[in-house]
Amino acid sequence: MSFAKSPSLAGRLVAPFVRFAALEASSAMVLLAASVTALVAANSPLGPAWERLWQTPLSLSFGEGFALSLPLVAWVNDALMGVFFFVIGLEIKREVLAGELSSLRRALFPVAGALGGMLVPAAVYAAFHQGEPTIRGFGIPMATDIAFAVGALALLGSRVPGALRVFLLALAIADDLGAVTVIAVFYTETIHLDSLGLAALGLAACWALNRAGVRSLLVYLAVGAFVWFETHHSGVHATMAGVALGFLTPSGRDDDDHETLVERGRDALERLGRVLRGEDDDHGDDLHGHARHEALRELRTIGREALSPLDYLTNELARWVAFVIMPVFALANAGVAIGVEMLSDPVASRVGLAVALGLLVGKPLGITVLSWLAVKAGVAALPAGVSWGAIAATGLLAGIGFTVSLFVTSLAFDDPLLVAGAKLGTLGGSLLAGVLGLAVLSRVLPPRASA
Repeated sequence: MSFAKSPSLAGRLVAPFVRFAALEASSAMVLLAASVTALVAANSPLGPAWERLWQTPLSLSFGEGFALSLPLVAWVNDALMGVFFFVIGLEIKREVLAGELSSLRRALFPVAGALGGMLVPAAVYAAFHQGEPTIRGFGIPMATDIAFAVGALALLGSRVPGALRVFLLALAIADDLGAVTVIAVFYTETIHLDSLGLAALGLAACWALNRAGVRSLLVYLAVGAFVWFETHHSGVHATMAGVALGFLTPSGRDDDDHETLVERGRDALERLGRVLRGEDDDHGDDLHGHARHEALRELRTIGREALSPLDYLTNELARWVAFVIMPVFALANAGVAIGVEMLSDPVASRVGLAVALGLLVGKPLGITVLSWLAVKAGVAALPAGVSWGAIAATGLLAGIGFTVSLFVTSLAFDDPLLVAGAKLGTLGGSLLAGVLGLAVLSRVLPPRASA
């Protein structure tokens, strides 16, 4: 009789966390926990210390020619969010090349919805602030937080038609592209052409390396860091470097011969088996593990070559973004001290109300109306098995702005009262949009998802 090897204590302890990370809604849960932590900390006796923590200056320098000193919150918003936007660039490129945005007719329905979901919230906000300096905040309610929106949709499980989930994903991707454009065009003030030119040279070098077949991640990390640094100094927000690098990432595999990869994998596995059984005459008992290491390294290389650089990086970075970068961003940005001064300030209150209404009313209204107009015009079709009620409810879920909305807030305002008002509007509007969206969607969906 043979017995399966019992998992180690460490394996048994880690297993629940692995299962949790595999759940679609889990990243939204982690993000929510980080947001609540930031809110509680900001409104507790630890509030001043919490604020000082994120304003701690951190410096990075190499010799005399390279030096950068930023507060911790800026490293999060400029550097870590650069990785976030890099993944957004990867996802947009993948959808445009082979996903829901690859076909014009298939793309027009979510793109029309995304366009309405940007224009109408901006118009709602502008109605409160036309002709005032606070009009700069118009971009805050334009974004959809894909992690929270998709995570909320996943709570309804099998009742959600596949076409509705695809619609929300495509809508959020198109929305991200719009947000990137708005940030680049409207939230860039002073441009230093010398630094921008150097960043462009870095991007050109990245393109040339791609064409030459260079696949070393360390090389691209060095070039990417250079592009990020020069973009930061150019006046264009540094996260745009991440988007550009994502667009430049190759989407095709180097070796189209699947049989060659299979043969190499089989050879490496057989070589590893011979070493483990002590049957490899060239390496004997392999006391130091050199032969095993070489076989395993070959298997890792084959696994990486089986995917395009775009797919490989998307899969490698997805969980880092979901479970590290976005929660850290929430910790750094979601903490808003709700004090009498902020609540009594009429301008800050009006900013918060405009943001909340933009997310809660403008988003679902814009998404539903423009996608309906696209169908009526005959340029798009309502997805099979999806009702207009479900589209409107999904539009409410798209009103969960959060990550990018908080990010745009940091670009739009410097006044702490306005920042606090916008954050409170984002948090309140997103919460209400999520709760109402789930409630309405639960009523309009059939007991089980239609095929």
